Amino acid sequence: MFVKVCGLATTADIDVAVEAGADAIGLVISGTSVRGLEREHAARLAAHAPAGVLSVLVVNDTPAVEAAGLARELGVGALQLHGGHYGAEDFAAAARVFPRLWRATSLKERPDTRVGAHGEEVLLLDSPRAGSGARWDLSLLDGARPEGTWLLAGGLDPENVAEAIAQGRPWGVDVSSGVESAPGVKDHDRIRAFVAAAKAAA
Repeated sequence: MFVKVCGLATTADIDVAVEAGADAIGLVISGTSVRGLEREHAARLAAHAPAGVLSVLVVNDTPAVEAAGLARELGVGALQLHGGHYGAEDFAAAARVFPRLWRATSLKERPDTRVGAHGEEVLLLDSPRAGSGARWDLSLLDGARPEGTWLLAGGLDPENVAEAIAQGRPWGVDVSSGVESAPGVKDHDRIRAFVAAAKAAA
């Protein structure tokens, strides 16, 4: 089970996630998220991520081409364009600058749930309110379940991730608010517990 811990804000957050066995870490640059980082801070965190752990730049309000240039500048492993407002043209334009793209959306957007539909290598299905910690009805996947490299997100935490994996049958999972003690503040024990629960469930 591939595990991404998103919205990390300190080098200690990264160290704990890596030591716990996370496969990827997410760094958010957003003017609307409590987890949004300044570019210089994101650059320092990206540089701290060790080899073998994928660093993912997450954006939701940055133009796609600009975000691709930033991903290249920061030296991250992948760029996650988060939200249904990023269309196929955005992905095509971004790919010319930075080819490793992830697409994050919710079923509320009525997206094409085929992995790679916009040229992305990974699809992430989130709650309609990204970053809110709100769970969503996984039974909706019965008519739109992706195949291949897709991540389940939205309201996951150490207590419910095993059940969500059993019901959703994703390739991987993504967590942010579910391992926090306060908005934007990661709880290291909950990170450890989440990664352990997700890996055991698989």
